Amino acid sequence: MAEGESALSNTTCPACLGSWPRQDHFIANLGSSSAYLHEDQFFPGWTIVVFQRHVTELFQLAPPERVQLIEEVNLVAKTLSEIYRAKKINYELLGNQLPHIHWHLIPRLADDPAPREPVWCVPHDPIVLTGPVLQETIDRLAFPLQATEPNPRRF
Repeated sequence: MAEGESALSNTTCPACLGSWPRQDHFIANLGSSSAYLHEDQFFPGWTIVVFQRHVTELFQLAPPERVQLIEEVNLVAKTLSEIYRAKKINYELLGNQLPHIHWHLIPRLADDPAPREPVWCVPHDPIVLTGPVLQETIDRLAFPLQATEPNPRRF
């Protein structure tokens, strides 16, 4: 464990408990993290990459872990960019509402309603995918991500 690292899981953390993100939004196991489709698809393709154990800060990761996580985030971003033909990918690693390392990757598209604003500041009614549309969206993202073998090494 890296210096200052927290326990492998936290009994109050929704990510550690498996109650967030929603399990039916799971896209792929990436190695040290997992990808999930965000519940609100107002910004199509919005995906969350969640580190698989409880850590709150990047500096708490050993250098090889940090490199692996960034490579996994990069793989998801590249996949989103290609599938959605994004003009830009937004990367958000905040953690002030949920202190567990997780990235929000948001493709910003040509028809983006507010291309210069962060997604958090754009008033909108959430778009929640269900049923076959949800599964088709997940499958479309999962196929290229699962085609890349995750690094089986655990830290």
